[in-house]
Amino acid sequence: MNFDLPKTVGAFVLVLVIGIGSLFILPEVTPMAPMTTQTILMMVLPSMVIFGAVMVLIGVKHGEYRAMNV
Repeated sequence: MNFDLPKTVGAFVLVLVIGIGSLFILPEVTPMAPMTTQTILMMVLPSMVIFGAVMVLIGVKHGEYRAMNV
C-alpha cells in the first residue's frame, strides 16, 4: 500500500480517535479513579500527537533510507 499525505493523516487521526475515545470510555469500566476530561485533553492528547508525529518522521526517514539503499 502506498501512503500519501491524506492516507497518512487519516491513519494518524484514526489512531488518535481510537486512543482518546477509549480513555473516555475507560472510567466506566475500571474501578480505579477515573481520568478527567481536562486531563485527557490537556495532557494525554498533546503527548499522543507529539509522539505520533515523531514516529511518523522517523518512519519517513527510514523509508527514504531504504529507498536509497536497496
